[in-house]
Amino acid sequence: MMVAVSWTDLRGRLLVVVAAAGFGLMPIFAQYAYAEGMGVQTLLLLRFTIAAAALLGYLALTRRLVWPGRRALARLAVLGGVLYAAQSTLYFSAVRYISPTLAVLLLYLYPALVVLLTAVVERTPPSLTRLASIGLSLVGVVIVLGAPTGEVRLAGVLLALGAALTYAVYIVAGDRFSSTLPPFTTAAYVIAFAAVSFAVTGVARGAVDLTISPRGWAAVAGVAVISTIVAIGCFFAGMAAVGPAQAAILSVVEPVVSVAATALLLHKGLSALQIVGGVLVLAAAVWGVAGGGDRRTPPPVATRPTRPVGRG
Repeated sequence: MMVAVSWTDLRGRLLVVVAAAGFGLMPIFAQYAYAEGMGVQTLLLLRFTIAAAALLGYLALTRRLVWPGRRALARLAVLGGVLYAAQSTLYFSAVRYISPTLAVLLLYLYPALVVLLTAVVERTPPSLTRLASIGLSLVGVVIVLGAPTGEVRLAGVLLALGAALTYAVYIVAGDRFSSTLPPFTTAAYVIAFAAVSFAVTGVARGAVDLTISPRGWAAVAGVAVISTIVAIGCFFAGMAAVGPAQAAILSVVEPVVSVAATALLLHKGLSALQIVGGVLVLAAAVWGVAGGGDRRTPPPVATRPTRPVGRG
Protein backbone atom coordinates (compact mmCIF):
# COMPACT_ATOMS: atom_id res chain seq x y z
CA MET A 1 0.00 0.00 0.00
CA MET A 2 1.48 3.31 -1.08
CA VAL A 3 1.42 6.27 1.28
CA ALA A 4 0.70 9.62 -0.32
CA VAL A 5 3.30 12.30 0.35
CA SER A 6 2.12 15.88 0.38
CA TRP A 7 3.93 18.56 -1.60
CA THR A 8 4.82 20.33 1.64
CA ASP A 9 6.42 17.18 3.04
CA LEU A 10 8.27 16.43 -0.20
CA ARG A 11 9.48 20.02 -0.46
CA GLY A 12 10.65 19.89 3.16
CA ARG A 13 12.62 16.71 2.55
CA LEU A 14 14.26 18.14 -0.55
CA LEU A 15 15.24 21.29 1.31
CA VAL A 16 16.86 19.28 4.12
CA VAL A 17 18.74 17.17 1.57
CA VAL A 18 19.97 20.33 -0.19
CA ALA A 19 21.08 21.69 3.18
CA ALA A 20 22.91 18.46 4.02
CA ALA A 21 24.63 18.55 0.63
CA GLY A 22 25.74 22.12 1.30
CA PHE A 23 27.18 21.16 4.68
CA GLY A 24 28.81 18.12 3.09
CA LEU A 25 30.69 20.28 0.61
CA MET A 26 32.09 22.53 3.34
CA PRO A 27 35.31 20.57 4.04
CA ILE A 28 35.92 20.35 0.29
CA PHE A 29 35.77 24.14 -0.05
CA ALA A 30 38.07 24.37 2.98
CA GLN A 31 40.66 22.16 1.29
CA TYR A 32 40.60 24.42 -1.78
CA ALA A 33 41.10 27.44 0.47
CA TYR A 34 44.06 25.84 2.23
CA ALA A 35 45.59 24.99 -1.14
CA GLU A 36 45.62 28.74 -1.84
CA GLY A 37 47.57 29.38 1.34
CA MET A 38 44.65 30.55 3.49
CA GLY A 39 44.72 29.92 7.24
CA VAL A 40 41.92 28.46 9.36
CA GLN A 41 41.42 31.72 11.29
CA THR A 42 41.05 33.81 8.14
CA LEU A 43 38.69 31.35 6.48
CA LEU A 44 36.40 31.08 9.49
CA LEU A 45 36.40 34.84 10.09
CA LEU A 46 35.29 35.48 6.52
CA ARG A 47 32.79 32.62 6.61
CA PHE A 48 30.99 33.83 9.71
CA THR A 49 31.24 37.53 8.90
CA ILE A 50 29.65 37.09 5.47
CA ALA A 51 27.01 34.71 6.79
CA ALA A 52 26.15 36.91 9.78
CA ALA A 53 25.78 39.99 7.58
CA ALA A 54 23.49 38.11 5.20
CA LEU A 55 21.31 36.50 7.88
CA LEU A 56 20.98 39.57 10.10
CA GLY A 57 20.38 41.73 7.02
CA TYR A 58 17.63 39.39 5.87
CA LEU A 59 15.96 39.46 9.28
CA ALA A 60 16.20 43.26 9.40
CA LEU A 61 14.72 43.69 5.91
CA THR A 62 11.84 41.35 6.73
CA ARG A 63 11.36 43.11 10.08
CA ARG A 64 11.92 39.90 12.01
CA LEU A 65 15.10 40.93 13.81
CA VAL A 66 14.31 41.10 17.52
CA TRP A 67 16.35 41.97 20.60
CA PRO A 68 16.76 38.80 22.69
CA GLY A 69 17.32 40.49 26.04
CA ARG A 70 20.51 40.63 28.09
CA ARG A 71 20.30 37.16 29.62
CA ALA A 72 19.51 35.44 26.33
CA LEU A 73 22.17 37.49 24.58
CA ALA A 74 24.78 36.31 27.08
CA ARG A 75 23.80 32.69 26.45
CA LEU A 76 23.95 33.20 22.70
CA ALA A 77 27.40 34.71 23.14
CA VAL A 78 28.57 31.56 24.91
CA LEU A 79 27.02 29.31 22.27
CA GLY A 80 28.40 31.24 19.30
CA GLY A 81 31.52 32.96 20.54
CA VAL A 82 32.85 30.04 22.58
CA LEU A 83 31.34 26.65 21.76
CA TYR A 84 30.46 27.04 18.08
CA ALA A 85 33.70 28.89 17.38
CA ALA A 86 35.71 26.17 19.13
CA GLN A 87 33.90 23.39 17.27
CA SER A 88 34.43 25.08 13.92
CA THR A 89 38.12 25.64 14.63
CA LEU A 90 38.65 22.01 15.58
CA TYR A 91 36.73 20.68 12.57
CA PHE A 92 38.34 22.97 10.00
CA SER A 93 41.77 22.28 11.51
CA ALA A 94 41.18 18.53 11.28
CA VAL A 95 40.63 18.85 7.53
CA ARG A 96 44.20 20.15 7.21
CA TYR A 97 45.55 16.82 8.46
CA ILE A 98 43.05 14.18 7.32
CA SER A 99 40.67 13.80 4.39
CA PRO A 100 37.25 15.50 4.50
CA THR A 101 35.67 12.05 4.35
CA LEU A 102 37.37 10.83 7.51
CA ALA A 103 36.77 14.14 9.29
CA VAL A 104 33.03 14.13 8.64
CA LEU A 105 32.68 10.47 9.62
CA LEU A 106 34.43 11.12 12.94
CA LEU A 107 32.26 14.19 13.47
CA TYR A 108 29.21 11.93 13.21
CA LEU A 109 30.17 10.40 16.51
CA TYR A 110 28.41 13.41 18.06
CA PRO A 111 24.87 11.89 18.17
CA ALA A 112 26.19 9.18 20.50
CA LEU A 113 27.98 11.80 22.59
CA VAL A 114 24.80 13.88 22.79
CA VAL A 115 22.92 10.88 24.18
CA LEU A 116 25.60 10.29 26.82
CA LEU A 117 25.89 13.94 27.82
CA THR A 118 22.12 14.32 28.02
CA ALA A 119 21.93 11.26 30.27
CA VAL A 120 24.58 12.76 32.56
CA VAL A 121 23.06 16.24 32.67
CA GLU A 122 19.48 15.05 33.17
CA ARG A 123 20.49 12.09 35.36
CA THR A 124 18.33 9.84 33.24
CA PRO A 125 19.79 6.62 31.82
CA PRO A 126 19.38 6.27 28.05
CA SER A 127 17.20 3.50 26.66
CA LEU A 128 18.67 0.18 25.55
CA THR A 129 18.02 1.21 21.95
CA ARG A 130 20.15 4.29 22.28
CA LEU A 131 22.86 2.44 24.19
CA ALA A 132 22.97 -0.06 21.34
CA SER A 133 23.25 2.77 18.81
CA ILE A 134 26.17 4.21 20.79
CA GLY A 135 27.89 0.83 20.75
CA LEU A 136 27.37 0.51 17.00
CA SER A 137 28.75 3.99 16.46
CA LEU A 138 31.89 3.20 18.45
CA VAL A 139 32.40 -0.04 16.55
CA GLY A 140 32.16 1.91 13.29
CA VAL A 141 34.73 4.46 14.43
CA VAL A 142 37.12 1.70 15.53
CA ILE A 143 36.80 0.06 12.10
CA VAL A 144 37.37 3.35 10.28
CA LEU A 145 40.48 4.16 12.32
CA GLY A 146 41.67 0.55 12.37
CA ALA A 147 42.05 0.45 8.61
CA PRO A 148 44.36 3.38 7.86
CA THR A 149 45.14 4.29 4.27
CA GLY A 150 48.35 6.17 4.99
CA GLU A 151 46.56 9.54 5.17
CA VAL A 152 45.28 9.05 8.72
CA ARG A 153 47.30 11.38 10.94
CA LEU A 154 46.82 11.30 14.70
CA ALA A 155 46.60 15.10 14.97
CA GLY A 156 43.70 15.20 12.50
CA VAL A 157 41.90 12.34 14.23
CA LEU A 158 42.18 13.99 17.64
CA LEU A 159 40.99 17.33 16.23
CA ALA A 160 37.97 15.68 14.57
CA LEU A 161 37.09 13.80 17.76
CA GLY A 162 37.45 17.05 19.68
CA ALA A 163 35.09 18.70 17.20
CA ALA A 164 32.53 15.93 17.74
CA LEU A 165 32.74 16.30 21.53
CA THR A 166 32.56 20.10 21.40
CA TYR A 167 29.60 19.91 19.04
CA ALA A 168 27.81 17.55 21.40
CA VAL A 169 28.38 19.97 24.30
CA TYR A 170 27.15 22.77 22.09
CA ILE A 171 23.94 20.94 21.22
CA VAL A 172 23.18 19.97 24.81
CA ALA A 173 23.93 23.51 26.00
CA GLY A 174 21.84 24.98 23.19
CA ASP A 175 18.95 22.71 24.13
CA ARG A 176 19.10 23.84 27.75
CA PHE A 177 19.69 27.49 26.84
CA SER A 178 16.81 27.57 24.37
CA SER A 179 14.85 30.79 24.50
CA THR A 180 11.66 32.13 23.00
CA LEU A 181 13.56 33.38 19.96
CA PRO A 182 12.69 31.80 16.60
CA PRO A 183 15.34 29.23 15.58
CA PHE A 184 16.45 31.19 12.51
CA THR A 185 16.98 34.30 14.62
CA THR A 186 18.93 32.25 17.15
CA ALA A 187 21.13 30.94 14.34
CA ALA A 188 21.82 34.47 13.09
CA TYR A 189 22.92 35.66 16.53
CA VAL A 190 25.07 32.58 17.15
CA ILE A 191 26.85 33.05 13.83
CA ALA A 192 27.34 36.76 14.55
CA PHE A 193 28.97 36.00 17.90
CA ALA A 194 31.20 33.41 16.22
CA ALA A 195 32.28 36.11 13.74
CA VAL A 196 33.10 38.49 16.60
CA SER A 197 35.07 35.75 18.35
CA PHE A 198 37.20 35.04 15.28
CA ALA A 199 37.72 38.76 14.67
CA VAL A 200 38.97 39.36 18.20
CA THR A 201 41.19 36.27 18.43
CA GLY A 202 42.43 36.63 14.86
CA VAL A 203 43.52 40.24 15.26
CA ALA A 204 45.04 39.56 18.69
CA ARG A 205 47.12 36.70 17.31
CA GLY A 206 47.90 38.41 14.03
CA ALA A 207 46.43 35.37 12.28
CA VAL A 208 44.22 37.19 9.78
CA ASP A 209 45.61 37.65 6.29
CA LEU A 210 43.27 39.14 3.69
CA THR A 211 45.76 38.82 0.84
CA ILE A 212 43.66 36.24 -0.95
CA SER A 213 43.82 34.95 -4.51
CA PRO A 214 40.72 34.83 -6.75
CA ARG A 215 40.54 31.05 -6.24
CA GLY A 216 40.79 31.63 -2.51
CA TRP A 217 37.83 34.02 -2.62
CA ALA A 218 35.89 31.44 -4.63
CA ALA A 219 36.51 28.90 -1.85
CA VAL A 220 35.42 31.46 0.76
CA ALA A 221 32.23 32.07 -1.21
CA GLY A 222 31.57 28.34 -1.29
CA VAL A 223 31.98 27.99 2.47
CA ALA A 224 30.06 31.16 3.38
CA VAL A 225 27.28 31.11 0.79
CA ILE A 226 26.66 27.48 -0.18
CA SER A 227 27.73 25.72 3.04
CA THR A 228 26.45 28.31 5.52
CA ILE A 229 23.83 30.77 4.26
CA VAL A 230 22.05 28.49 1.77
CA ALA A 231 22.53 25.37 3.88
CA ILE A 232 21.17 26.92 7.07
CA GLY A 233 18.28 28.62 5.27
CA CYS A 234 17.26 25.39 3.52
CA PHE A 235 17.62 23.39 6.71
CA PHE A 236 15.33 25.63 8.75
CA ALA A 237 12.76 25.79 5.97
CA GLY A 238 12.87 22.02 5.57
CA MET A 239 12.75 21.32 9.29
CA ALA A 240 9.66 23.50 9.61
CA ALA A 241 7.91 21.20 7.13
CA VAL A 242 9.08 17.73 8.24
CA GLY A 243 10.04 18.20 11.88
CA PRO A 244 13.44 17.95 13.65
CA ALA A 245 13.60 14.16 13.93
CA GLN A 246 13.10 13.49 10.22
CA ALA A 247 15.37 16.41 9.37
CA ALA A 248 18.10 14.87 11.54
CA ILE A 249 17.76 11.54 9.75
CA LEU A 250 17.81 13.10 6.29
CA SER A 251 20.93 15.06 7.28
CA VAL A 252 22.92 11.83 7.06
CA VAL A 253 23.16 12.74 3.36
CA GLU A 254 25.90 15.17 4.48
CA PRO A 255 28.75 12.64 4.89
CA VAL A 256 27.61 10.80 1.76
CA VAL A 257 28.10 14.02 -0.22
CA SER A 258 31.48 14.56 1.46
CA VAL A 259 32.61 11.06 0.52
CA ALA A 260 31.49 11.44 -3.11
CA ALA A 261 32.90 14.96 -3.49
CA THR A 262 36.23 13.97 -1.93
CA ALA A 263 36.57 11.05 -4.34
CA LEU A 264 35.52 13.05 -7.42
CA LEU A 265 37.19 16.40 -6.75
CA LEU A 266 40.13 15.59 -4.50
CA HIS A 267 40.75 12.03 -5.71
CA LYS A 268 40.91 10.68 -2.17
CA GLY A 269 38.89 7.63 -1.25
CA LEU A 270 38.33 5.18 1.58
CA SER A 271 39.30 1.55 1.80
CA ALA A 272 36.53 -1.05 1.63
CA LEU A 273 36.85 -1.67 5.37
CA GLN A 274 36.64 2.04 6.15
CA ILE A 275 33.48 2.29 4.06
CA VAL A 276 31.97 -0.49 6.18
CA GLY A 277 32.93 1.39 9.33
CA GLY A 278 31.50 4.64 7.95
CA VAL A 279 28.19 2.93 7.13
CA LEU A 280 28.01 1.67 10.72
CA VAL A 281 28.64 5.18 12.09
CA LEU A 282 25.88 6.67 9.93
CA ALA A 283 23.48 3.81 10.66
CA ALA A 284 24.05 4.36 14.38
CA ALA A 285 23.35 8.10 13.97
CA VAL A 286 20.02 7.36 12.26
CA TRP A 287 19.14 4.66 14.78
CA GLY A 288 19.91 6.94 17.70
CA VAL A 289 17.51 9.60 16.37
CA ALA A 290 14.76 7.32 15.05
CA GLY A 291 14.93 4.62 17.71
CA GLY A 292 12.31 4.51 20.40
CA GLY A 293 12.72 4.10 24.10
CA ASP A 294 13.13 7.67 25.25
CA ARG A 295 10.00 9.70 25.57
CA ARG A 296 11.87 12.90 25.13
CA THR A 297 12.96 13.73 21.58
CA PRO A 298 16.76 14.03 21.50
CA PRO A 299 18.29 17.35 20.53
CA PRO A 300 17.98 17.44 16.75
CA VAL A 301 21.11 17.14 14.67
CA ALA A 302 20.72 20.56 13.45
CA THR A 303 19.22 22.62 16.08
CA ARG A 304 23.53 22.68 15.43
CA PRO A 305 22.87 25.66 17.04
CA THR A 306 20.27 25.23 15.36
CA ARG A 307 21.37 22.67 15.99
CA PRO A 308 21.26 25.41 17.77
CA VAL A 309 23.17 26.39 14.02
CA GLY A 310 25.14 24.72 11.25
CA ARG A 311 27.82 22.15 10.77
CA GLY A 312 31.47 22.79 11.27
